[in-house]
Amino acid sequence: MKTMNIWVRNTILLALMLAASGLALALRPTHKIAEQGPAIDLETMIPRTFGDWREERQSSARIVDPQQQEMIDKIYTQTLSRTNVNAEGYRIKLAVAYGDDQRDAMQTHYPEVCYPAQGFSLKDKQAGILATASGSIPVTRILTNLGSRDEPVTYWTTIGDRVVRSGIQKKLAEMRYGLNGEIPDGMLIRVSSIDSDAANAYDMQVRFADQMLGALTPEYRQKLNGNL
Repeated sequence: MKTMNIWVRNTILLALMLAASGLALALRPTHKIAEQGPAIDLETMIPRTFGDWREERQSSARIVDPQQQEMIDKIYTQTLSRTNVNAEGYRIKLAVAYGDDQRDAMQTHYPEVCYPAQGFSLKDKQAGILATASGSIPVTRILTNLGSRDEPVTYWTTIGDRVVRSGIQKKLAEMRYGLNGEIPDGMLIRVSSIDSDAANAYDMQVRFADQMLGALTPEYRQKLNGNL
């Protein structure tokens, strides 16, 4: 009788394990939402000239550490890096990274991590709101320094059609898509400038981002600012 009870218990446990495995497989996201909307091509979707800004083709861009670049290439499907200048000679660096799979295995590479990894010191970090004509975007602002160079940075991230600011928000967005069998895509949009006056830099970055978003088509604008 005791042997029979052990056999029944093991059979039940095996059945439960198989059921759990089958449920996990059934709930595993399989469809990329990147395949639902317009194709993403960062080079063409973001104009080289908009508002007061034009792309500066010849610029002294910061050299990215090869190890960091290898990590970025693994995380993201596409990246875009440009320097734009206005009529007054003020320069804004734009960096956009897009990944068509932003689940846990493909984590966003945040500026407060990659800047110090390349020798910058992180002097300040704060949450903020980037007010644009198409809506207010929750952003993160960091102040970085390398020697005599101060580089204020504004950035925000998207998961699918949502702007997320924290790891918890990112996880909740992933779960929301996962329950529908969907694999979310995502973006990291970063604007920065070399400026010892952080307040002025952040104001200029707001103007730049507002004009950039205003120059996009509605479908692509939503990919950058979420469902506002």
